[in-house]
Amino acid sequence: MNSIRGVDRDDSGSVYVNGQEITACDDDELTEYRRNSVGFIFQFYNLVPNLTVAENIEIIANISKSPLDIDTVLAAVDLEAKKRSFPRQLSGGEQQRVAIARAIIKNPVLLLCDEPTGALDYETSHGVLSLLQKINHDSGTTILMITHNTAIGAMANVVYKLRGGEIVATSRNDETVAAERIEW
Repeated sequence: MNSIRGVDRDDSGSVYVNGQEITACDDDELTEYRRNSVGFIFQFYNLVPNLTVAENIEIIANISKSPLDIDTVLAAVDLEAKKRSFPRQLSGGEQQRVAIARAIIKNPVLLLCDEPTGALDYETSHGVLSLLQKINHDSGTTILMITHNTAIGAMANVVYKLRGGEIVATSRNDETVAAERIEW
């Protein structure tokens, strides 16, 4: 995932995203690539504790070329009523939805998700997965999700299984399963 977002640039290969060789970019080009094309949902949210929900999202909107409307994004993650709340006042699931809103406000081409449901309960996990599936379908955003929950693979178009940093299997789903129907 670090290679795709332009962090790990060793000399052992090349990474292309939308025809652009990310591994050949200089620091300024990587900054532009990350700012305009990539949203990142961290496993541990990384919210700024002394900023409200809206401010945590606006900080990203302010550096983006074509951000989405903040009220639309807040509605998409069902957090309109928490707009003025601080992270410490939110549940884990609500904090995760703020992290998702912060990633999607920039209207990214690519959304990288690091264990987006790893710290969530079953019901909240389904809500987050449904939201990610909706983002993929409605905006055409490519979503790359890293997870240990193999059941989630049923909602993906392509599943890559890794072991020891190597791809050991690839499979395609002719039909994907709706997130709310996934059981684990």
